[in-house]
Amino acid sequence: MAIQKKPKPQDKTEAFLTGAPDAGAVTGKDAPYEKGITKGNKRQISITIAPELLRQVDERAEAMGTGRSAFISMALYKALNE
Repeated sequence: MAIQKKPKPQDKTEAFLTGAPDAGAVTGKDAPYEKGITKGNKRQISITIAPELLRQVDERAEAMGTGRSAFISMALYKALNE
């Protein structure tokens, strides 16, 4: 068995950092958004909403012939792009 040199503290730190699960992770706008539960190419989230507002959302979605989720997505898209 060969005698090995004791690693420098810096070597341990570098090994620890590069061995981390998120080492080399992309950050910023190019990073994938990981919040919510993956459902196909979308994310499932949970929100809390007043009962009367929910009733109005459901009525408007039904009048448009779309689902609640699609209606909320369209409303958010419109609000964020105005």
